[in-house]
Amino acid sequence: MMAAPETNDPSCYPLTGMGWSSNPSTCPKEYQLINTTADGSSANFAKGFGQKSSCFLCVSSLLNKENPQGDIVSDIQLLPDKNPLPSGYAFIAEFLDPKVNVSKKKRLCIKRVPFSEADTAVFDVKLTGKSKQIVPLYTCIGELSGFVIWCRKGKVAKPKPLPKPRSISFDMRGLSLENESSRIKEEPLVRISKRRTNLEHKDSIYSAENIYGISAMDGVPFVLHPRFESNVNVPNANIRNFQIKSHAEIENEYNYSFMTEKTAAARLPPTAS
Repeated sequence: MMAAPETNDPSCYPLTGMGWSSNPSTCPKEYQLINTTADGSSANFAKGFGQKSSCFLCVSSLLNKENPQGDIVSDIQLLPDKNPLPSGYAFIAEFLDPKVNVSKKKRLCIKRVPFSEADTAVFDVKLTGKSKQIVPLYTCIGELSGFVIWCRKGKVAKPKPLPKPRSISFDMRGLSLENESSRIKEEPLVRISKRRTNLEHKDSIYSAENIYGISAMDGVPFVLHPRFESNVNVPNANIRNFQIKSHAEIENEYNYSFMTEKTAAARLPPTAS
C-alpha cells in the first residue's frame, strides 16, 4: 500500500499520464484539466498561438493506492523541436479539437515506467506566468507560450510485501495433536481393564462439577502389559453339585461341644501310692 495521505486530492499520488486538451468535453474522464495558473489566471496555451480556440494541459493520477498497477510518470522534459527524443521518453498525448494545433517549437515529453520499478515519480504539475514567481518544492521544467511549467517530484513508497504463508511439511502435519487425537479415537482399544470400563461418568470423580476430582490419568485407558498376563489355562470345574449354605447352617453343621476335652480336664491327676 502506498504511503500517501488519506485524501482524494490527485496531487498526492503519482501521475500516470499527461496531455493536451481543448476543453472538458475532449478531456478523458481519467484526466484533470489544468485550466488556471498558480495565481488563478487562465492557463489557456492557445492564446499564445494566435488562435481563438482553447488548449490546456491535463494530467491523470494513480488514485488506486491499494493496488497500484501500470506505468507512472517518472520525469517531464521540455525539448526544442530539433532536439532528438531521449530514450524512454514519449511526447504527451493530444485530446484536441480537429482545428486546434499545438506549437512545435517546444514540445513536452514524459518518461513512463512501471510502478514496481520506479524509485521517483512526478506527483503534480503547476503553471505560472513569465514573472519571477517561485513555487516552493516544485522544479522548473521550462517556459512555453508565456507560461512556466513546474513539477513536483518525490519518492515512490512501495507497498509492503505480504508475508508468505508458512508451508507445513507432511512430517510436521503427522505430528499434529489434532490428527493424533482423531487417530486414537478411530483405532480400537484392546485389553482394557474391566474395572476401567465399568466406571461410569456419574461417579463423583468424573463429574464435571467437581474439577478437583479429575485426575491426570482421566481418559487414559488401562492396559495390562503382556508380560504380566497369565498364560495358564484353567479347566472348567464341575460345579453342578455346588450347594450354597447360610451362616446358621454352617454353624449347626460344624457345631462342636468340646465335652471330651472338658471331661479330660476335670479328671484328677493320679497320685503315688
